[in-house]
Amino acid sequence: MLVPALIVAALYFWRFLQARRTPEGRKRWPIWKTMLFGLGMVLLLLTTQSRAAGLTSGSMALYMGRLMMLAEVVPPLLMLGIPWNVKIDPRQGLGRVLGILLDPWVALGVWAAVIIFWNIPAGFNASVVTNTAAALLPALYLLSSLMVWAVVLRPVPSVQPAGIGSRGWFGLLAALPMMTVGMVWLYSPGVLYTPYVNALCLWNLTPLDNQQLSGWIMMLAGLPALALAFIQLFAWLIALADGGTQRE
Repeated sequence: MLVPALIVAALYFWRFLQARRTPEGRKRWPIWKTMLFGLGMVLLLLTTQSRAAGLTSGSMALYMGRLMMLAEVVPPLLMLGIPWNVKIDPRQGLGRVLGILLDPWVALGVWAAVIIFWNIPAGFNASVVTNTAAALLPALYLLSSLMVWAVVLRPVPSVQPAGIGSRGWFGLLAALPMMTVGMVWLYSPGVLYTPYVNALCLWNLTPLDNQQLSGWIMMLAGLPALALAFIQLFAWLIALADGGTQRE
């Protein structure tokens, strides 16, 4: 993931420097957006390129912490870094592709498939012991979560007509797969994943403690997105109560 991340960062900051040459560009692309995007890229590189990536076999909790960083922290920072008023024609090639990828049902389907498949024993075991799967899983978590957060935050309104109410309902639905997996890990009476049954875990944790801690990490990491979904739903209800007299 190093090379694609560096290419995306270079393109982003190049376009940012170009936009800062005009007053209109400075208005639609404030510095705080660039700072959030830069923070997201730094966290992405630390999560995927640091020594923590090599300690997966010794701690399921550390593994899950890395995945949750890629799913619940990095994507919203990157989405918030996108400038305002991005003009994309929904009838042209890029607009059509984004319209499909950022469709709520498509994003929800991809996200649920990644969460469910890679957390059943067969998928999770493969991600721990297979080099290809170990590299693929973080990328899938990141890409599917970028789709979900793009629906929730709607950084490209020209190809995303959804209102705040539908985005709130989407956020609630998107939180269900991860919360369900976290609860299974937390309340399971035994270790579910073969690589950790007799593994020597970091910090002197037992394999079961490691699995339960992973469940807590997954559930707590999903709380901010869940809270945002409730806020969007409350804003939608307030707009309904006002009868459309207040601006969204």
